[in-house]
Amino acid sequence: MLRRVLREYRLPALVLLLALVVNLGVYGGIVYPLASKVADADNRAARADRALREARREFDSAKGVATSQQRAEAELKTFYGEVLPADLSAAHRLTYLNLAQLVRTSNLRIVRRTADEGHNRGSRLDYLRVALFLEGQYEDVRAFVHRLETSPDFIIIDDVELDQARDGQSALMLKILLSTYYRSSTDRSSADGG
Repeated sequence: MLRRVLREYRLPALVLLLALVVNLGVYGGIVYPLASKVADADNRAARADRALREARREFDSAKGVATSQQRAEAELKTFYGEVLPADLSAAHRLTYLNLAQLVRTSNLRIVRRTADEGHNRGSRLDYLRVALFLEGQYEDVRAFVHRLETSPDFIIIDDVELDQARDGQSALMLKILLSTYYRSSTDRSSADGG
């Protein structure tokens, strides 16, 4: 039967066979290589897209670091310019005048006061340390410490000792060690270009 069909429809069968061979040739010689190139181009585009996204993430991260660094530099400048005493005389005013007023408003009495100034090696800051020996009632001592801690002045409480006053009455003796820092004169001159 197949022979009969081929004999009767020889020309259309040859045309179909020729069309099939041409299609296979076109597919094998043109379509398949182009499809492979397109698939390869799609893979390269996907890799490039991933690389671009990674580069953008790294750029955003670097930009964030730069922004954080600028913010930190601005905060440090504010700290040096507005929070810390400007120099030794400002530190003395802060620890003597302001503390004396705070002691007075807290109903305490200064028994003795000592001060020590210096520089921490490797630091851009100098320090002024003050030892205050105060006498007064417990409630007044608590009020003084609270006022000192909530004060906007840059004073650090290093140590506190509380003892019975020498006269043996209800008064207490408070020994409080305080520190404040200010920008070193050598650091200021190097920052000013001198």
